[in-house]
Amino acid sequence: MLHDRVLVRQDGGEGERRSSAGIVIPATASVGRRLSWATAVGIGPNVRSIAVGDRVLFDPDDRSEVELHGREYVLLRERDVHAVAASRVESDGTGLYL
Repeated sequence: MLHDRVLVRQDGGEGERRSSAGIVIPATASVGRRLSWATAVGIGPNVRSIAVGDRVLFDPDDRSEVELHGREYVLLRERDVHAVAASRVESDGTGLYL
């Protein structure tokens, strides 16, 4: 990985999903702009806020897809990540992480 790039693997498919009440929502349903969660599998040397294994929140419209060894990944810039969920973050932090 070069510069501030982050390689992520999306957690779930973009197919149908279930609501909290158990209702199945088909993939063709029109919804507003929805952010996606993914797991960081590779980072560039200039990435400061993300480590491999962190879950990141990003806009699926601002992405570049790549296929490596038969698996699909998404290539992002660090600035395109909206939030990071990591267990290494302390609870009394500054609120920079989820």
